[in-house]
Amino acid sequence: MLRENQSHMPEFLLLGLTSDPKQQGWLFASFLAMYLVNVAGNSVIIAAIRRDACLHTPMYFLLSSLSLVDICFTSAIVPRMLANMMSKSKKVPFAQCLTQMCFFVAFGITDSFLLAVMAVDRYTAICNPLLYSMTMSPRRYLLLVMVSWVLSHLHSLTHMILMARLSFCGPNVIHHFFCDVQPLLTLSCSDTSINELLAFTEGSFVIMSPFALITVSYIFITHAVLRVRSERGRYKVFSTCRSYLIVVALFYGTIIFVYIHPSSTYSVTKDHVVTVIYTVVIPMLNPFIYSLRNKDMKQALKKLLRRVE
Repeated sequence: MLRENQSHMPEFLLLGLTSDPKQQGWLFASFLAMYLVNVAGNSVIIAAIRRDACLHTPMYFLLSSLSLVDICFTSAIVPRMLANMMSKSKKVPFAQCLTQMCFFVAFGITDSFLLAVMAVDRYTAICNPLLYSMTMSPRRYLLLVMVSWVLSHLHSLTHMILMARLSFCGPNVIHHFFCDVQPLLTLSCSDTSINELLAFTEGSFVIMSPFALITVSYIFITHAVLRVRSERGRYKVFSTCRSYLIVVALFYGTIIFVYIHPSSTYSVTKDHVVTVIYTVVIPMLNPFIYSLRNKDMKQALKKLLRRVE
């Protein structure tokens, strides 16, 4: 079936962010710099957590898992985009486009699931501290991370299989800088109702369910924090959640803007800008957000730098 579709549509034209040759140079330099900072920053976070025994806790294990997913998430998009910027031909083979879409969906959903698991971890630590070591045992949080990866990749594989069934026999121009689900569906000349149903139902479930879990967890956390009598105590408890809340607000705020809005308000330029924020900018900022506002991470990074020196 995949070969049949490729005979109908052997390749797509990925237009990217701009068609102006004058802007390609500084855009290439900007995205290359952000990508390198992303990979380096998240790699340092992972290395610091692995090397410092004080950070061998569920919270920091989940943070290192999130850093790994951020590297994979951006790597599914930016290298192909950079190659496209430097190439005169904007052609992308059908199989490559399908593969990019699959990894983008998989890592994006894994990111969402891990943020939800981190919320459960903080809820347990703050609201049920006496049960924390039992509830978030190494076996349990490893299982939660594995389930996050498996479910997200199964969901992505379903999208890929259903997309491979479609025929592409009309226009082949994608007005985007990577192969996303919706731009591909708009180019298909066959019935896409099953794909759209999956995107609307299961797609909404895998994004909004973690967000709902995060919201409920932090309602209980806020209630628990407000019950702490001393202002210093409240600040100390809530300070462990600040970095996480910034990341959640940025991640879900941009995703909801892109994927949940009336079609009448759609703008290609706005969509591109916001998509760049959650696919490139946020993964790059995450290491800074977590390290600059966390004393334990600062100490671990200092130790890592001393060992390197």
